[in-house]
Amino acid sequence: MLRWLLPENIADVLPSEARRIEELRRRLLDLYRSYGYELVMPPLIEHLDSLLTGSGADLGLRTFQLVDQLSGRTLGVRADMTPQVARIDAHLLNRDGITRLCYAGSVLHTRPQGLFATREPIHAGAELYGHAGIEADLEAIELLVRSLDSAGVAKVRIDLCHAAIVPALLELDGASDERDVEALYALLRGKDVPGLDEWLHGASPSLRAALRALPGLHGRVTAGSARSLEAAGGAGGAGAAGSPLARARAALPPAAPIAAALEQLERLCASPLWQRWPAVELSVDLADLRGYRYHNGITFAAYVEGLPYAIARGGRYDNVGRAFGRARPATGFSIELRALAGLGTVAEPVSAIRAPWSDDAALIEKVAALRAAGEIVIQVLPGHEQEQQEFACDRELVMQAGRWNVRRLDQA
Repeated sequence: MLRWLLPENIADVLPSEARRIEELRRRLLDLYRSYGYELVMPPLIEHLDSLLTGSGADLGLRTFQLVDQLSGRTLGVRADMTPQVARIDAHLLNRDGITRLCYAGSVLHTRPQGLFATREPIHAGAELYGHAGIEADLEAIELLVRSLDSAGVAKVRIDLCHAAIVPALLELDGASDERDVEALYALLRGKDVPGLDEWLHGASPSLRAALRALPGLHGRVTAGSARSLEAAGGAGGAGAAGSPLARARAALPPAAPIAAALEQLERLCASPLWQRWPAVELSVDLADLRGYRYHNGITFAAYVEGLPYAIARGGRYDNVGRAFGRARPATGFSIELRALAGLGTVAEPVSAIRAPWSDDAALIEKVAALRAAGEIVIQVLPGHEQEQQEFACDRELVMQAGRWNVRRLDQA
């Protein structure tokens, strides 16, 4: 095998793309800091039991595993950074009240998310701990929308779901513990109704009717009701009777956890904060269960033109920190930074100054002063005057009247 070949769905990042990714990473971290989010840097590997705490089998299947030669324990290469940040909040920081944390770094997946997706995505995200109210979910979604806007994404669709609905439905059926729940989630995600009918063989009529209804409970909703957030509850909170939430109330059992989940979604859709984002299309899809199984409340996914999969996912995952010593309300999101950077137009080459190579003290001082002022100065080594690189040299340093001055190349 050729030594320079990389594994499937693994690729080097070359200069132009690397620059776009890094510039976007800096913009996003600065944006999160402006909201009060503090940067953390979790390790690339951890003990597997810590890395997968509360996440379910789906994250475990996407995690590379190896044996630590120092301890003999099984380690995992992180496939998702959210459980790591939850560990930091619960075990290391151990603060009272609200904690806002953000991060950016590579993760590794055993399988790609999509046909052309990389197995080494770069995730950037933000997590909010300590508040169980709808206000925290709205802040997370607002920060996600602003993240996409800062990357120049003009049109976004946000799909809302609620992770508590399916577990509540299964609780209504006495035989649910004996079923393959992971297979059920895969069937719902794929809206595979024939496969769902087969899975439901022998289930109670109420469970069969409810789960068969879920794949059809999706569609756009009217966002930003004029009513206040506090008054937005109730069956009419999401708009007309044809809305997916109104249909869900008619199709799903009126059990307390299901009613509470639908009310939370209605209140979220009714928030006037949506009026800030007229370019965002809001929809509900109660079978969009592609998030990790640690979610237990409102979940959301962002879809943009040009990608066959979600560019970002997030949602509520209360009490994941219990395994690390402290249960906490939590919500947040992560963005696939590498894919997001690839959606923008190709950036123009960065302007730079060309300078000759010399050990002249005056030239060295001038080059240092220009670089300190933020300029890119490329000293051309002897014999390489005609070589090209990513930077666009539109100026040059020349000796004029005994002094080194910057001159535009079109004035040469």
